[in-house]
Amino acid sequence: MTIKVRRIVTDHDANGKAIISSDHVMDNVQTLRSGNSNALLWVTDTAPAEIEGKEDPAYRTMDIEPPKTGTIFRMLELAPGKDAYMHRTNTIDYAICMSGKCKMELDDGQVIDMQAGDVMVQRATWHGWANPYQEPCQIIFILIGSKEPSKVLHAAAH
Repeated sequence: MTIKVRRIVTDHDANGKAIISSDHVMDNVQTLRSGNSNALLWVTDTAPAEIEGKEDPAYRTMDIEPPKTGTIFRMLELAPGKDAYMHRTNTIDYAICMSGKCKMELDDGQVIDMQAGDVMVQRATWHGWANPYQEPCQIIFILIGSKEPSKVLHAAAH
């Protein structure tokens, strides 16, 4: 399965009337450092976010993390047989499993199963997403920049 996601963006015309400014299947599928495919859907640099402008932030080059005080909205596809890529970001992540199933592993080895329809809120934890199954798994992520947690063990300590 290849990521195919239709993204619709609204805006305002010169008179302030609501319009559809963009409606298309995203063609910016990239590979993250984790080896998973993703389509970046939107990025903000700050919150509250700027809502005006003509630049499409989905075509920016981004790694996993959003800007420090910003957000990222993306679809991730975990390929079948994909091992967990352990990482942590200073973000609150909203994860929505859209199709397939996967496993989310924490740094202590705890594993939680997720399937289509499940949601997760992650709070700057060391984790990795794995897909030991035969079918791809697609997950929507919204990452929101957050403060540094007061207690974080680093991967090197494990």
